[in-house]
Amino acid sequence: MWFFTGLRPAQAEKVRKYDRLVFDLTYNDWNGDLKPLGNDWRSIGLNTNLLFDIPLNKGNTISLGTGVCHSFFRISCPGRQFTADSTQLYTQMVYHADQNPTTTKRFLGGQSFGIPVEFRFRSKGWRHIKFHVGGKLGYEFSQYAMTITKTDNGRFIAKDHGLPDPTRLIYSAHFRIGIRNWAFYGSYNLNKLFSNVASPQLNLIQVGLSISLF
Repeated sequence: MWFFTGLRPAQAEKVRKYDRLVFDLTYNDWNGDLKPLGNDWRSIGLNTNLLFDIPLNKGNTISLGTGVCHSFFRISCPGRQFTADSTQLYTQMVYHADQNPTTTKRFLGGQSFGIPVEFRFRSKGWRHIKFHVGGKLGYEFSQYAMTITKTDNGRFIAKDHGLPDPTRLIYSAHFRIGIRNWAFYGSYNLNKLFSNVASPQLNLIQVGLSISLF
């Protein structure tokens, strides 16, 4: 697939293209009013990137990557519930002393579409070492707070899509560093998760593993 250019394969002497379909499997956290590393392993997300690899030199050791991206994040936050305040103007964080955290799970999640742009540096050959650095501008179309409760009568899921002030316009900086198809991934959202200054001031952090199928 490194030789695939559309309707027919590229000629062997043509420059190969890399990292065009990239999946980032992430652990999600935040920074700000709440410090990072306080959430458990269920804070999992996935970024799906469909990108063009645009060579900037003859050997394609420097290139530009851009395209479209869908992002899903979920943060497990035991003992904390995000909900609208009584005026429906901002989001408040309510603390719950869950007596049995194994039966009550609380999450904050969201989904977005974005346009990433990144500069790519790689060594020569298909066994290359690579480093990507760039950013993403996007729109968050869904944000929710979810509570999962297990009882003797089954599992109950309550999902609240009515948070009053999710930040819709999102922008972030990211990097990847790795070998061939694999890379370590990190991202930091420069925007707050909630737009009202009365809401918790939190920035999304993502770290994880990237795999490029071609």
